[in-house]
Amino acid sequence: MSALQLVLASASPRRRELIARLGIAPARIAAADIDETPHKAEVPRDYARRMAREKALAAASDSEHVLAGDTVVALGRRILPKAEDEATARRCLELMSGRRHRVLSAVALRAPDGTLRERLSETVVRFKTLSREEIDGYIAGGEWHGKAGGYAIQGAAEGLIAWIEGSHSGVVGLPLYETRALLKAAGFAIA
Repeated sequence: MSALQLVLASASPRRRELIARLGIAPARIAAADIDETPHKAEVPRDYARRMAREKALAAASDSEHVLAGDTVVALGRRILPKAEDEATARRCLELMSGRRHRVLSAVALRAPDGTLRERLSETVVRFKTLSREEIDGYIAGGEWHGKAGGYAIQGAAEGLIAWIEGSHSGVVGLPLYETRALLKAAGFAIA
């Protein structure tokens, strides 16, 4: 482990678990409190990048590296919301049923000198055609709460996904390949 200090700009337990897979333990957690409203006509790719960048800058430190990420579920140019209620989760699942969607997972690393490095992972996911009973069952399990697009691939939703092309960890919330590349470029000791 490097002597470099890392701040994780996220309160997400999934991101903490994922960064640990790289052998990195953040010195501290500093969840960034920013406005996450998409700009008018903002495309999903730009929105994901902007959110990761703004989170990294909001948690900026003069002595530590700050790592931030954001995951966006998109149908075409449409950004699906984080599901905070059952109706939103249901609407998202109905929209994605039998269709492909993209999961854009951006990661930004801000160095103490202000240098900002960014990477983006794009994954294509296709749900099977979902029956009303399957949607009802998934909603009843509660995994959708607070999740972009109303699902968590690392849970029961994985059994409803017909195929995935890209980064599984990116869909969970932190693309490890891209994150590893950023940390190595910044001088973190990663095998």
